[in-house]
Amino acid sequence: MFVYADNAATTKTSKTAINAMLPMLEEFYGNPSSLHTPGQLAKEKLEQARETMAKYLNAFPSEIYFTSGGSEADNQAILTAAAAGERRGRKHIISTKFEHHAVLHTLDKLKERGFEITLLDVGENGIVKLEDIDAAIREDTALVTIMFANNEIGTIQPIAEIGKLCHRHGVCFHTDAVQAAGHIPIDVKAMNIDMLSLSAHKFHGPRGVGVFFARRGVRIENLINGGAQERGKRAGTENLPAIAGMAAAFAESCESMEKNAAKLIPMRDKLIRELSKIPFSIVNGDLENRLPGNVNMCFEGIEGESLLLLLDEAGIAASSGSACTSGSLDPSHVLLAIGLPHEIAHGSLRLSISEETTEEEIDYIIETVPKIVEYLRNMSPVWEDLENGTREHLVCKKGA
Repeated sequence: MFVYADNAATTKTSKTAINAMLPMLEEFYGNPSSLHTPGQLAKEKLEQARETMAKYLNAFPSEIYFTSGGSEADNQAILTAAAAGERRGRKHIISTKFEHHAVLHTLDKLKERGFEITLLDVGENGIVKLEDIDAAIREDTALVTIMFANNEIGTIQPIAEIGKLCHRHGVCFHTDAVQAAGHIPIDVKAMNIDMLSLSAHKFHGPRGVGVFFARRGVRIENLINGGAQERGKRAGTENLPAIAGMAAAFAESCESMEKNAAKLIPMRDKLIRELSKIPFSIVNGDLENRLPGNVNMCFEGIEGESLLLLLDEAGIAASSGSACTSGSLDPSHVLLAIGLPHEIAHGSLRLSISEETTEEEIDYIIETVPKIVEYLRNMSPVWEDLENGTREHLVCKKGA
């Protein structure tokens, strides 16, 4: 049996998305910037996709800018707010310690330019406290950027409340919604969101395309200069096939959201319940406020990399955290941010399922993971030390 349980890294492109893309390759192949009929027909399709994305975010079409993905959109949002802040003498930015590296590394660059960065703790449940944000906001705060849902542990932040707090202080609010989009409801108006990033390949759209939402009145800072595409804010001929596929996938995901969640949540909870029976295991992130398809656990005494390789041999594709840092041997910064020691964070497993996952596949994961954990522990000198008392266990026997 083969089980794909790494949907947080990327999803399979849906038939709906593919069918929306094909006409853009075969029929509407003109450049949307051209004045001739093929170009104008392509432009019409481009604007239809923009309207679709806006509809399901409750935004205006003029607030939607197409990008190459979430990382580009994160960069553009943060640099936009930084430029606006700098013009007003505000060079302080607030974020959290467990953001995606597209955010954290951009903040590092701004720090080199003299910005002061405050990275808030998120607590062991992976949810930032509103009072901590409130206390951190200063007169010179230019931006609060906090992810909608975490890419590793799946915890969902109180975005509407954060946005309301930021607006009360007159501070711009950006959220990286890459993991949330298409899986949980997003309303940029009701949630007081000024800027938002999303990526198509997280909700069964194609890779290499995303959206940067910026509400009316935000003075956007260009990352890519050149032509006048995207109302002069993002140069380069638009990738119309990918954009059309993204819009189709987003519409389908949003329309099916309740049905998908009703299927996913029981399977997610079954995975957590059964895998938690493994001695000295721990579930990471809040059990209630988490994405419908996310399971993140640590197993004491083993290395996550070995676990992933053996799972792959058994036909289960999973991960230990963000795909963007899979080449790193360091433990996840997300798991360290919620207070896990290095020794535990190294033994992490992220299972991210989709609406295509079956009950049989869930049962196969539940059957397979404990066997591999036991196998790895039996050959681990660290586990031997833990069992004979040379080292103390850092996780209680029945998990935590």
